[in-house]
Amino acid sequence: MRVMRFLVALALLACALAARAADYPAPKDGTFVLKDFRFHTGQVLPEVRMHYLTIGDPKNEPVLLLHGTAGSARSMLTPAFAGELYGAGQPLDAGKYFLIIPDNLGHGQSTKPSDGMRASFPRYNYEDMVDAQYRLVKEGLGIKHLRLVMGNSMGGMHTWIWGSKYAGEMDALVPMACQPSEMSSRNWILRRLITDSITNDPEWNGGNYTRQPKSAQFASTFFAFATSGGDQSLYRQAPTREKADALLDARLKAPFPADANDVLYQWASSGDYNASPGLEKIQAQLLAINAADDERNPISTGIMDREMKRVKNGRYYLIPASDQTAGHGTTGSAKWYSKQLGEFLRGLPRRAD
Repeated sequence: MRVMRFLVALALLACALAARAADYPAPKDGTFVLKDFRFHTGQVLPEVRMHYLTIGDPKNEPVLLLHGTAGSARSMLTPAFAGELYGAGQPLDAGKYFLIIPDNLGHGQSTKPSDGMRASFPRYNYEDMVDAQYRLVKEGLGIKHLRLVMGNSMGGMHTWIWGSKYAGEMDALVPMACQPSEMSSRNWILRRLITDSITNDPEWNGGNYTRQPKSAQFASTFFAFATSGGDQSLYRQAPTREKADALLDARLKAPFPADANDVLYQWASSGDYNASPGLEKIQAQLLAINAADDERNPISTGIMDREMKRVKNGRYYLIPASDQTAGHGTTGSAKWYSKQLGEFLRGLPRRAD
């Protein structure tokens, strides 16, 4: 009977989560082809495909939402994120806003190395990815002005770039789980270890492999444990060596559908990121959100306190650390900041087109 009650409770919880996650219009798929896309290297592809999802009525105020490294638009449809933000009365109410969620260049169903070019694909960086987003918004969707640009992790770094490169194109910016400063320290060292692990793997074969190099999964798992999850949360899950081994084994044995060339390009693309020189150019209202236990953006460096002083319309919210937060992964759960985001958006002035 106890087992039955437990199973019934699980079923009810699953139904409740599904209902909550579905409390907004169904996402619609779209694809737009960018003609003659020029990369920062000077290389040009005749066509770059940008896949995207939209939620809500195109007549509503447009909001651009940007996912993290190795993710896709669908990674922003989880109950923990979409279920807390997109529903009626929630901060990004899809009945009020028109949500635009692209698969970034090199990710998801957008153009990427594994489509056929493999390691001969042009080396892209974050500026290229933002330019592709901009062209999708302007040329593909015909949007003149965005109410908000908001992104998580890599998407947050893209948001900082949007703020300076396309300063008059939005009313507000919400970069999360990131810093505007140059890619450096542990964050870059561990990214280098991913890319070097792949390129030094004999199975990679210059990108022309016949089976996926095992190094891609191993290095990605290493990076995930080293830079995300939160110290307190990880200890709660694995307080003994036996439990730690079980957690690691489960990650290593889990399916890894990613392509090694795609993974290589995705992490390498952050190498020259540095939004700091453009901070004084930002015109939009800005709310930066980070977690106190974020391993990739440690608060002990004082970087955010220093850089935020240069953002004239900026404010900063730091999510307190606990055994329930998840380090760099904390912002994937909007419950930690939905109140602050809602207050920010309600008090947001409007800029001229």
